Amino acid sequence: MSDAKNTKSGRHEERVQAFFLLFEQLFQKDNMELIIEDAKDARDAEVGKYTRTLINGVEEKREELDKLIEANLKGWKLRRVSRVSLTIMRIAAYEMQYIDEVPVSVSINEAVDIAKEYATPADGAFVNGVLGSIAKQTGKSGDK
Repeated sequence: MSDAKNTKSGRHEERVQAFFLLFEQLFQKDNMELIIEDAKDARDAEVGKYTRTLINGVEEKREELDKLIEANLKGWKLRRVSRVSLTIMRIAAYEMQYIDEVPVSVSINEAVDIAKEYATPADGAFVNGVLGSIAKQTGKSGDK
């Protein structure tokens, strides 16, 4: 049982790290490798394999993910969404669409937890609603 907890905790930390790196990239126009090197130097950050999967995937699929998110905003425009919430939703949407071994409910719950931790409880509810809508729209709302 502790192995499952460690894996969950490890994945959570890797999601948080992906969030930090992708969020930082919004403000620095450097490529991700430079941002990773800066993080290693400044924070002794070790970038894990899953973190790299997430950041590379979000970078590669950003336009597609943004369209998917915007289509599920219900009366909002993407530019009105906070950068924190948008970064979190990009990561979760990428997981939901491209990483089959992660249940959709886990992606959504992790995103909500990260939003509550690094934004506000209202952001958590907002992220939950948008990602739930994406799950329904894409037919991935039922975990297998």
